[in-house]
Amino acid sequence: MRAYAAGDMHAFETLYDRHALPVWRFVQRSVQNSALADDLVQDVWFSLVRQAPRYEPRAKFRTWLFTLAHHRIVDHWRTHKNHASLDAETDDGAALADMLAAESGFGPERRLDSREQAQALLDALAALPEAQREAFLLQAEAGMSVAEIAEATGVATETAKSRLRYARARLRETLEAYA
Repeated sequence: MRAYAAGDMHAFETLYDRHALPVWRFVQRSVQNSALADDLVQDVWFSLVRQAPRYEPRAKFRTWLFTLAHHRIVDHWRTHKNHASLDAETDDGAALADMLAAESGFGPERRLDSREQAQALLDALAALPEAQREAFLLQAEAGMSVAEIAEATGVATETAKSRLRYARARLRETLEAYA
């Protein structure tokens, strides 16, 4: 990021290549709408470009970037109160569960089980309170530590730790009930 802030355009390409997909997945799973996620992530990268001259590394770059994404999501929900359905199809006609189901190489029955498990996970994630879901996704998608999650979301470390613990417990209960 320092290199990009100093004018090295290739450094931006490196940052983008390294972080674009994890940021998009975090935003997409937070807003549950691919087109909206595309718009919000674009805003995140524009924000990064605008803030580059003032960038000071106080934390890991990844933490700073996901903090930008978190703030953009919060801003979006403050201005738009309607929520997208998990069952809604994306622009390409696929449901979110279709994007999570892994290509296993097994027959149709195994693929159906995989899709059902993916849908169960999505349903369990959607049922989590927003703060718990966000903490879980920051750790699962961004690989952030508890301290980084706390910094990105603006809460105390113990609060972030509690949110993760409760999220994992609820997901475990829900998915065990599914199994």
